[in-house]
Amino acid sequence: MDSVRRSISPQHGRPRLRLLAALAGLLLTLSGLSAAPAAAEPVPVPVRGSAYMGIGVKAHDGIAGPPETVAPTARVSQAEGVDVASYQGDVAWPALWSSGVKWAYTKATEGTYYTNPYFAQQYNGSYNIGMIRGAYHFATPDTTSGTTQANYFVDHGGGWSKDGKTLPGVLDIEWNPYGDACYGKSPSAMVTWIRDFLNRYKARTHRDAVIYTATAWWTTCTGGYSGFGATNPLWVARYASSVGPLPAGWKSYTMWQYTSSGPMVGDHDRFYDNLDKLRKFATG
Repeated sequence: MDSVRRSISPQHGRPRLRLLAALAGLLLTLSGLSAAPAAAEPVPVPVRGSAYMGIGVKAHDGIAGPPETVAPTARVSQAEGVDVASYQGDVAWPALWSSGVKWAYTKATEGTYYTNPYFAQQYNGSYNIGMIRGAYHFATPDTTSGTTQANYFVDHGGGWSKDGKTLPGVLDIEWNPYGDACYGKSPSAMVTWIRDFLNRYKARTHRDAVIYTATAWWTTCTGGYSGFGATNPLWVARYASSVGPLPAGWKSYTMWQYTSSGPMVGDHDRFYDNLDKLRKFATG
């Protein structure tokens, strides 16, 4: 009987109890892990060449107000436009024309490694329907020089002709979708890069290129440089009911990208004045 008592004594049962306790703890840990929220997946870096005008505006500037709150008088007096890139594919230009869109810009190039495969349909299609059209270049200052990229742009659709229906080329300089927001450049180096692009574009076309940018990016990445406002028209990006503060150096804008969620084609824009003034701007 004593031997039986010893076999069921607490000392002999402790190893088993410790094992059971360890198993219970492990189960609780595993159940806790399964209930924990999954870690957020990193935002994928887009494929080189897929950037478009305003790609970083929502993420960095946000949306300050719906476009429908813009005063109706502003819509009447300002010529409506759109900007398109390859992700829109073949654009329904007759429908846009019927909706009141009178001018359009098409992405032609990016860096020195990409040309828009839909460029002909978009650029020529807008022209053929009666719109005043132009082309833009998405800048990548971390890949090649401003001079080199200006040449690439002009050689692949970014030129200008004095026909009253072709707008000057646009330098789209904004947040880098592929890495560092300022492309790894100091403000002074960025200003030099932009100047080189603008100088080369004018030498090739005899027109001053339009600068497309957002005030926040310009302030950060150029240090608020004010030296281009006297020569280069401004196309400012701000998704709001008012244009807000402009980048340093400009007292007014020439074009305003006010939404990325417009009808039919997302990116909608306004020229600062009416269609007659737009024609004069195209003529030079």
